[in-house]
Amino acid sequence: KLIKREIMNIERLLSNKKNFLKGPITFKDYLFNDSRGFFIESWHENKFSDLLGFSTKFVQDNHSQSRKGVLRGLHFQTKPYAQGKLVRCISGEIYDVIVDLRENSETFKEWAGIKLNNKERKQLWVPPGFAHGFLTLSEHTEVFYKVTQYWKKGSEVTLKWDDPEININWNSNLKFHISDKDSKGLFISNFDKNYFF
Repeated sequence: KLIKREIMNIERLLSNKKNFLKGPITFKDYLFNDSRGFFIESWHENKFSDLLGFSTKFVQDNHSQSRKGVLRGLHFQTKPYAQGKLVRCISGEIYDVIVDLRENSETFKEWAGIKLNNKERKQLWVPPGFAHGFLTLSEHTEVFYKVTQYWKKGSEVTLKWDDPEININWNSNLKFHISDKDSKGLFISNFDKNYFF
Protein backbone atom coordinates (compact mmCIF):
# COMPACT_ATOMS: atom_id res chain seq x y z
CA LYS A 1 0.00 0.00 0.00
CA LEU A 2 1.04 3.60 -0.60
CA ILE A 3 0.65 4.24 3.12
CA LYS A 4 3.64 2.01 3.88
CA ARG A 5 5.93 4.25 1.84
CA GLU A 6 4.62 7.58 3.00
CA ILE A 7 3.75 7.04 6.67
CA MET A 8 6.52 5.63 8.83
CA ASN A 9 7.25 4.51 12.38
CA ILE A 10 3.67 3.79 13.43
CA GLU A 11 3.72 3.09 17.18
CA ARG A 12 1.24 2.40 19.93
CA LEU A 13 1.69 4.05 23.33
CA LEU A 14 2.60 2.24 26.53
CA SER A 15 0.80 3.41 29.66
CA ASN A 16 2.40 4.11 33.02
CA LYS A 17 1.51 0.50 33.93
CA LYS A 18 3.25 -0.87 30.80
CA ASN A 19 0.00 -1.69 28.97
CA PHE A 20 -0.60 -0.71 25.36
CA LEU A 21 -3.38 1.88 25.03
CA LYS A 22 -5.96 0.89 22.42
CA GLY A 23 -6.61 3.73 20.01
CA PRO A 24 -3.82 6.30 20.38
CA ILE A 25 -0.88 6.02 17.96
CA THR A 26 2.12 8.05 16.85
CA PHE A 27 3.45 8.16 13.31
CA LYS A 28 5.76 10.12 11.03
CA ASP A 29 5.01 11.35 7.53
CA TYR A 30 7.53 10.69 4.79
CA LEU A 31 9.99 13.57 4.37
CA PHE A 32 10.92 14.73 0.88
CA ASN A 33 14.31 16.39 1.35
CA ASP A 34 16.70 18.04 -1.12
CA SER A 35 19.06 21.03 -1.39
CA ARG A 36 16.14 23.47 -1.17
CA GLY A 37 14.83 22.17 2.14
CA PHE A 38 12.03 19.70 2.79
CA PHE A 39 8.39 18.97 2.00
CA ILE A 40 5.93 16.97 4.12
CA GLU A 41 2.31 16.07 3.53
CA SER A 42 1.27 16.71 7.13
CA TRP A 43 -2.35 15.76 6.53
CA HIS A 44 -3.94 13.48 3.95
CA GLU A 45 -7.50 12.33 4.63
CA ASN A 46 -7.36 9.05 2.70
CA LYS A 47 -4.01 7.98 4.14
CA PHE A 48 -5.09 8.81 7.68
CA SER A 49 -8.36 6.87 7.24
CA ASP A 50 -6.36 3.88 5.96
CA LEU A 51 -4.06 4.18 8.96
CA LEU A 52 -6.91 4.15 11.49
CA GLY A 53 -9.21 1.79 9.61
CA PHE A 54 -12.09 4.27 9.67
CA SER A 55 -12.87 7.79 8.46
CA THR A 56 -12.32 10.79 10.70
CA LYS A 57 -13.55 14.29 9.98
CA PHE A 58 -11.61 17.22 11.42
CA VAL A 59 -13.56 20.46 11.81
CA GLN A 60 -11.08 22.86 13.42
CA ASP A 61 -7.33 23.54 13.56
CA ASN A 62 -5.77 24.93 16.75
CA HIS A 63 -2.33 26.52 17.05
CA SER A 64 -0.71 27.51 20.36
CA GLN A 65 2.60 29.16 21.22
CA SER A 66 4.06 28.76 24.70
CA ARG A 67 7.21 29.63 26.61
CA LYS A 68 9.28 27.07 28.48
CA GLY A 69 7.55 25.48 31.45
CA VAL A 70 3.97 26.17 30.36
CA LEU A 71 1.67 23.28 31.21
CA ARG A 72 -1.64 23.17 29.33
CA GLY A 73 -4.39 20.75 30.31
CA LEU A 74 -5.43 18.14 30.91
CA HIS A 75 -8.46 18.94 28.74
CA PHE A 76 -11.33 17.02 27.21
CA GLN A 77 -14.92 17.64 26.14
CA THR A 78 -17.87 15.59 27.36
CA LYS A 79 -20.20 13.61 25.11
CA PRO A 80 -21.64 14.35 22.59
CA TYR A 81 -18.88 16.92 21.94
CA ALA A 82 -15.90 14.66 22.69
CA GLN A 83 -12.90 15.53 20.53
CA GLY A 84 -10.37 13.39 18.76
CA LYS A 85 -7.08 15.26 18.32
CA LEU A 86 -4.19 14.96 15.88
CA VAL A 87 -1.28 16.71 17.59
CA ARG A 88 2.14 17.78 16.33
CA CYS A 89 4.84 20.09 17.64
CA ILE A 90 6.04 22.36 14.84
CA SER A 91 8.60 24.34 16.86
CA GLY A 92 10.52 23.29 19.97
CA GLU A 93 9.58 20.31 22.11
CA ILE A 94 6.75 19.22 24.40
CA TYR A 95 6.04 16.36 26.76
CA ASP A 96 2.55 15.29 25.70
CA VAL A 97 0.33 13.35 28.12
CA ILE A 98 -2.97 11.53 27.65
CA VAL A 99 -5.21 9.87 30.27
CA ASP A 100 -7.68 7.10 29.43
CA LEU A 101 -11.19 8.05 30.65
CA ARG A 102 -13.02 5.16 28.95
CA GLU A 103 -14.72 3.20 31.73
CA ASN A 104 -14.78 -0.11 29.85
CA SER A 105 -11.15 0.17 28.76
CA GLU A 106 -8.54 -2.22 30.13
CA THR A 107 -6.36 0.86 30.70
CA PHE A 108 -9.00 3.03 32.40
CA LYS A 109 -7.33 5.82 34.43
CA GLU A 110 -3.88 4.94 33.07
CA TRP A 111 -1.74 7.59 31.38
CA ALA A 112 0.97 7.76 28.74
CA GLY A 113 3.51 10.44 27.92
CA ILE A 114 5.62 11.06 24.83
CA LYS A 115 7.98 13.79 23.65
CA LEU A 116 6.96 15.54 20.42
CA ASN A 117 9.27 17.94 18.64
CA ASN A 118 9.92 19.59 15.29
CA LYS A 119 13.00 17.46 14.60
CA GLU A 120 11.45 13.99 14.81
CA ARG A 121 8.15 15.22 13.26
CA LYS A 122 5.99 12.65 15.05
CA GLN A 123 2.25 13.18 15.15
CA LEU A 124 0.03 11.85 17.94
CA TRP A 125 -3.54 10.67 17.37
CA VAL A 126 -5.63 11.04 20.55
CA PRO A 127 -9.08 9.44 20.15
CA PRO A 128 -12.19 10.74 21.93
CA GLY A 129 -12.29 9.46 25.50
CA PHE A 130 -8.89 10.75 26.59
CA ALA A 131 -7.85 13.82 28.57
CA HIS A 132 -4.94 15.59 26.89
CA GLY A 133 -2.30 18.06 27.97
CA PHE A 134 1.34 18.98 27.46
CA LEU A 135 4.35 20.60 29.10
CA THR A 136 6.59 22.83 26.97
CA LEU A 137 10.28 21.97 27.22
CA SER A 138 11.72 24.68 24.91
CA GLU A 139 11.89 28.47 25.15
CA HIS A 140 9.71 28.89 22.07
CA THR A 141 7.25 26.09 21.42
CA GLU A 142 4.41 25.92 18.92
CA VAL A 143 1.84 23.14 18.87
CA PHE A 144 -0.61 22.57 16.04
CA TYR A 145 -3.52 20.17 16.33
CA LYS A 146 -6.65 19.21 14.45
CA VAL A 147 -9.87 18.35 16.30
CA THR A 148 -12.95 16.35 15.33
CA GLN A 149 -15.45 18.55 17.20
CA TYR A 150 -15.78 22.29 17.63
CA TRP A 151 -15.01 23.80 21.02
CA LYS A 152 -18.24 23.85 22.99
CA LYS A 153 -18.64 26.19 25.95
CA GLY A 154 -19.81 24.28 29.00
CA SER A 155 -18.58 20.97 27.61
CA GLU A 156 -14.85 21.34 28.31
CA VAL A 157 -13.51 19.75 31.50
CA THR A 158 -10.03 20.02 33.00
CA LEU A 159 -8.49 17.07 34.81
CA LYS A 160 -5.98 18.49 37.28
CA TRP A 161 -2.40 17.93 36.14
CA ASP A 162 -1.27 16.74 39.60
CA ASP A 163 -4.18 14.43 40.41
CA PRO A 164 -2.76 12.00 43.02
CA GLU A 165 -4.89 9.10 41.78
CA ILE A 166 -3.57 9.42 38.21
CA ASN A 167 -0.06 10.30 39.48
CA ILE A 168 1.49 11.61 36.26
CA ASN A 169 5.28 11.81 36.18
CA TRP A 170 5.95 14.92 34.09
CA ASN A 171 9.69 14.02 33.95
CA SER A 172 10.77 17.60 34.55
CA ASN A 173 12.25 19.87 37.21
CA LEU A 174 10.90 22.98 35.46
CA LYS A 175 8.82 25.53 37.29
CA PHE A 176 5.37 25.05 35.78
CA HIS A 177 3.34 27.98 34.45
CA ILE A 178 -0.35 27.07 34.63
CA SER A 179 -3.40 29.16 33.78
CA ASP A 180 -5.97 30.02 36.46
CA LYS A 181 -8.51 27.86 34.64
CA ASP A 182 -6.25 24.80 34.58
CA SER A 183 -5.21 25.37 38.21
CA LYS A 184 -8.89 24.99 39.12
CA GLY A 185 -9.18 21.65 37.35
CA LEU A 186 -10.90 18.69 39.01
CA PHE A 187 -9.47 15.58 40.58
CA ILE A 188 -10.84 12.45 38.95
CA SER A 189 -12.41 11.45 42.25
CA ASN A 190 -14.68 14.50 41.94
CA PHE A 191 -15.75 13.83 38.34
CA ASP A 192 -19.40 13.75 37.45
CA LYS A 193 -20.40 10.33 36.02
CA ASN A 194 -20.98 12.00 32.64
CA TYR A 195 -17.29 12.91 32.43
CA PHE A 196 -16.36 9.32 31.66
CA PHE A 197 -16.76 7.57 28.31
